[in-house]
Amino acid sequence: MAASPSDLLYVADNRQTATEVLRLSFDFARADAQLLAGQGTPQAQKETTGDSRHQELARAAQDADNEVKQTQTELDADKIKLQTAKHRALRQLQAEVDELQSELDLAQTRSKAIHNILQFVSGASGSGGNLQSQIDQLERTVPELAAQNVKSTGQSNPVPNPSSGEQTVGRRGPPSGILALVEDLFSIEHRIRVIDQRTAATDELAQASQKLRAPLLARITALAQQGEEFGKQADVSNAAQLQQLKQKLDALTANFKQVSAVSLPLSKQEVLLDLYRGNLAEWRATARSEYREDLRNLLVRMVIFGIVLTVVIVLSQVWQRAVFRYVRDPRRRYQFLLLRRMILWCAIGITIAFALATEIGSIATFAGLITAGIAVALQNVIMAVAGYFFLIGRYGVRVGDRVQISGVTGDVIDIGLVRLHLMEVGGSETDRQPTGRVVVFSNAVVFQPTASFFKQIPGTRFLWHEVSLTLAPDSDYALAEKRILGAVEKVYADYHDRIEQQYREMERTLNIVTKVPKPCSRLRLTQSGLEVVIRFPVELDSATEIDDRITREVLLALEQQPRLRLVGSGTPNIQPVSEGKAA
Repeated sequence: MAASPSDLLYVADNRQTATEVLRLSFDFARADAQLLAGQGTPQAQKETTGDSRHQELARAAQDADNEVKQTQTELDADKIKLQTAKHRALRQLQAEVDELQSELDLAQTRSKAIHNILQFVSGASGSGGNLQSQIDQLERTVPELAAQNVKSTGQSNPVPNPSSGEQTVGRRGPPSGILALVEDLFSIEHRIRVIDQRTAATDELAQASQKLRAPLLARITALAQQGEEFGKQADVSNAAQLQQLKQKLDALTANFKQVSAVSLPLSKQEVLLDLYRGNLAEWRATARSEYREDLRNLLVRMVIFGIVLTVVIVLSQVWQRAVFRYVRDPRRRYQFLLLRRMILWCAIGITIAFALATEIGSIATFAGLITAGIAVALQNVIMAVAGYFFLIGRYGVRVGDRVQISGVTGDVIDIGLVRLHLMEVGGSETDRQPTGRVVVFSNAVVFQPTASFFKQIPGTRFLWHEVSLTLAPDSDYALAEKRILGAVEKVYADYHDRIEQQYREMERTLNIVTKVPKPCSRLRLTQSGLEVVIRFPVELDSATEIDDRITREVLLALEQQPRLRLVGSGTPNIQPVSEGKAA
């Protein structure tokens, strides 16, 4: 039950006092056994306790000293008379001297017994003695007393004492966490209940000791009164009567010694029990003080915890309202709200950890260990979460963007915290259609050097296609270039506004200036003839339709008079521009 060094001091003091009380109990048993063997059981009598008992003992000791002095004075006077007395009065004086000597012995014995009790009450401790055989056997069953006796006699191999072993208690620091404070409150409450139980048991033991001591005190008082009566009778008695009084006083003195020897351990024991109760009362007061302090600290921490938690929630609501008010882009709004939610839960977790933890150092140690374990066990998950923030960055991926990851092309349909979902598209390079499958990639794919992650330029949804045809060497290349470029520009005119809008969005997003995308022609000499290449931007969603229209327009341009003669297959080829050519 000892939770602090101060508690350990109380326990040690009480244990020492209890051992002394137990030793006095055996002293009482030894003396009482001798008394019962010769005279029987004394009658019981009540006596007051407390401070009045100390005062009564002091007055009784003073009276006993006065009686010793008075008797000693009378004895000295009679001895002086005895030296000058004549034969007739010599016998009478000798009898008076003998009677006074016995009376003096009784008074001195009584005074010595009272002074022993008074000295012990003032702080002196009693001493032990030999025990009778049965009591000695009972004493050996008590480890504390057996160990003390072995130590005092100097014998080897003492009896082990499990209850008196050293008890070590670490320094009890003030609890700081809410859980530690609650635990400490329950511990202190349990300690107070145990102290109350020990106090009640001590009161019962003190009452039992008083019941044993009361008849002994009554007998001592009766013996003292009887001695005073014998002293009064000696003043008016003759020599023969004085001789009888001497014998009675000697027997009374021996009886008084036996009874006082029995009462003395109980008197000392009663004083020790009062000290034990006082020590328990001080311990209980200390525990109550600790309880009130911990309760006050708990209430303060609960209030601080509530205030901090309220501030975190209020700031979270302010953040949410500001996002809905000032962020118009749904994608950006979703990102800010997601970031708000993550920061909110992290702040709540940290607040709870600091409120419940006992020591800040333990939080750092625990956080370091748990972080290392999480980093090893959830390495891929952590990389996926980190990849999420790369994907949703300024130039990141949005829902609806067409991307190519590890050779898989598809449109983004969902960006999760750890996974990326694509609706796969397939077919020829110029005619891609959904395949009906959804492909799932971990967000950690952005950290893989072999992942081959491609996406559209932010703010754009157009591609570059080209149509190429090889003219016969004797063809008019200027006319051919004009007709084919005109056919492409005719189709491009229907959607060039949307392409230019995307171009402006791209310039605003990337903060760069590039050429406006529009159809352009290139000529290239080959061994077969003159190759004409027309490059043009197409919208991603309608690329197939645009390619079909441009093919039809180019065929019509070739059929015009004068007809353009092609070499090879004679049909123009439309295909996407490769990455190198597009660059």
